[in-house]
Amino acid sequence: MADTGTSGPTRRAALTLLGAAGLAVLGADGALHGTAHADRVRQAANAGRPAQHLKPTPTPKPSPVATPRPASWTQERLTLVKAPIRDIFKDVSPPAPPNSIALTIDDGPHPTWTPQVLDVLAEFEVHATFFQIGEQIQEWPKLTRRVVAAGHQICNHTQTHPIPFDHVRGKRLRKEVIEPFHRVADVTGVVPTLFRAPGGAWSKPSLELIAEHGMLPVDWAVDPTDWSRPGVGHIRRTMLSAKAGNVLLCHDGGGDRSQTVAALRAVIPKLKKRGLNFVAL
Repeated sequence: MADTGTSGPTRRAALTLLGAAGLAVLGADGALHGTAHADRVRQAANAGRPAQHLKPTPTPKPSPVATPRPASWTQERLTLVKAPIRDIFKDVSPPAPPNSIALTIDDGPHPTWTPQVLDVLAEFEVHATFFQIGEQIQEWPKLTRRVVAAGHQICNHTQTHPIPFDHVRGKRLRKEVIEPFHRVADVTGVVPTLFRAPGGAWSKPSLELIAEHGMLPVDWAVDPTDWSRPGVGHIRRTMLSAKAGNVLLCHDGGGDRSQTVAALRAVIPKLKKRGLNFVAL
């Protein structure tokens, strides 16, 4: 995957306007993001517990908890966002607490790897941000609820993960953005406020569409290319290059993620020992 995020002069101003409604307040390790977010987590937890069996079964759908848009959210303001978030100090307002980094997990849920990633995060008391695919959520809804019940942020990563995403237009684009938006809400009771384009391939229509639905675009600053299975050592070394403010990219779906699980188990305690605090976006 290539990192295609760019900077723009209006980005910080736009995020300042959108931040209050579109992005949860960032907190330190293990901290939930305010009363509203905690209520959403409790609601999702009450709707479903961690699955004891991997095969999905019919489950009740909780009512989504939407964050109302302020009256000041004009179309002009919604479309000001031109570039995705890569740094949680520079690209969001208010910025994250000092020494914070954000771990993001893409392409799940997966019945084998998502539980293993969740176990590692629980072991080290770290909260992360999961960008999940609509089709995967449909097949494994209990796993998605388990992610939310554990206090992690759940976000939109398209319906089918089309590549290249920046070539998707029209009705197909709306389907890829809007269907998983509603699916996350139906399954968890949480309305997603963040969106990640597959491969970081953004386009003006996609940025405008996600803004219209109250979501902010998120990229990454550290990419160990774990999706390509380059080896635990490569993944570990790349992630250990992370600095305060960085958004880190990993995967719990799309293939064998045993290398990712092993690398996370080694990297998280080392980064914490350096004084870095993991926050969910």
